[in-house]
Amino acid sequence: MTQSWHNRAFRSERKPTMTIFAAPVFDATVIYEGNELFKGQGAARGWAEKLAKELECEIGVEKIGTGWVLCGTVDGEPCKWSIVGQRLKRMD
Repeated sequence: MTQSWHNRAFRSERKPTMTIFAAPVFDATVIYEGNELFKGQGAARGWAEKLAKELECEIGVEKIGTGWVLCGTVDGEPCKWSIVGQRLKRMD
């Protein structure tokens, strides 16, 4: 796999909770328990597809409260992503 700056940002070993996807997220969002989530399942699925291509693994969506997050397993570790400042960020 070619290491792009996107992949290095996601696979940072120092601070995995601060990993950020570089493309801006311009979709409707909701705030639930302090997390900014996708408002619609369709928007979340679209971003799951983009993230899956970037990370070369399967990424799905999961409903949490009033919104949707991206979820998957990266390097054997389960991960969830929400939105922070128009960017994707790992929640865990």
